[in-house]
Amino acid sequence: MNASERCAVIGILDDGWESLGEAARRRLRGTGLVIGAERTLALVRPHLEPESTLRSLDGALAEVPRWVEEALGQGQTVAVLATGDPLCHGLAPWLIARLGEARVEVLPAVSTLQLAFARWKLPWQEVCIASCHARDAGEWSLSAGPGHPLSPVLRAVARARRVAVFTCAQNDPSRIARALIACGYGEEVRLRVASRLLLADEAIFGPLTLEESAQAQFPDPNVVLIERDEAGLPLFGLEDEEYAQRAPEKGLLTKQEARALSLAKLRLRPDACVWDIGAGSGSVGLECARLCPEGQVWAIEKNAAEAANARENARRLRVANYTLIEGRAPEALADWPDPDAVFIGGSGGELPELITLSLARLKEGGRLVMNFVTLENLATAVAAVRASGFPWEVVQLQASRSKPILDMHRLAAQNPVWIVTAAKEGR
Repeated sequence: MNASERCAVIGILDDGWESLGEAARRRLRGTGLVIGAERTLALVRPHLEPESTLRSLDGALAEVPRWVEEALGQGQTVAVLATGDPLCHGLAPWLIARLGEARVEVLPAVSTLQLAFARWKLPWQEVCIASCHARDAGEWSLSAGPGHPLSPVLRAVARARRVAVFTCAQNDPSRIARALIACGYGEEVRLRVASRLLLADEAIFGPLTLEESAQAQFPDPNVVLIERDEAGLPLFGLEDEEYAQRAPEKGLLTKQEARALSLAKLRLRPDACVWDIGAGSGSVGLECARLCPEGQVWAIEKNAAEAANARENARRLRVANYTLIEGRAPEALADWPDPDAVFIGGSGGELPELITLSLARLKEGGRLVMNFVTLENLATAVAAVRASGFPWEVVQLQASRSKPILDMHRLAAQNPVWIVTAAKEGR
């Protein structure tokens, strides 16, 4: 397939023509249609043939595949300009998915991240890369949900101690810093910012604290490096005392032993969508969120004091993939995505309906796990899962913890907990 039958996706940096290799320059000089953001078109316009047509994709990205198809169909050569390496959080994968691999040729420039790390004099082969180059959705908060442009950044920071971020004018370094603060991060995190790379007013900032970054203004365009000094809390097996709760004997907190077994029964994948119904202080849902860094937990709690504790625990654990609704189930669940796993820790008197709804909405192969301390709720749950026709089991968990007595220790029994599991498998 010759050049007239393929679209060239060409990477370019802010120094324009100087950043292009000779192959990219030759391709652009002879191209009939050049597509790009207005700012990148301005960089190459003086070097193109007079007969070349330039078309801005600003506000018209969805039209680009059609423009390319039409031009190629007319025998024109086509080039699409993108920043840096078009295959790294760039335009090329999106265009290849619509035109096909055979009809796209990629001519990358140096990635802006590669250039930024050269300025910082830091290696970057083990860095996690994220992007918040998207629409303006305002400041991030715990209720923002998985669709917020900063959510992928916060998820990456939870997994990796060094995260490089492609930013945009709306989701800039100061907004990223404020999101990290809202998520519970503090002095252990530093930001570096590389602004206006290869331009006369290029500027390098940092390392800066989150507070310094949140109040600063950085020239656009820029990229960010987020560095976290410490490894953070363990993903699994937190002590009960590490959670905010009203009081150990009054707060709604699933104890560590029951929590560990319930999490095992849920059989979570890293990208799982999880429902936590009757979240209480949030312990189960928050540990689900930490075990599912690529997924999302949707939690609901009707008690305002418990919901406040769950939000505080999310901040303590720096959990960003956790959306808490203060309200009653099942009404509030209608807009939630179908889950891979459901945990019911409290039912508010709606247990049969919640079991029926959860099993109906569960994806094939999903698990419903419930905890009970009363015989009446256990009997109700068993009747409901038996009626569903899906496989189910009950485990009675009886745990005892050591307690000091004089200069010795005794075992103090906890209340028995029944853990009911139903698997949505072929009947």
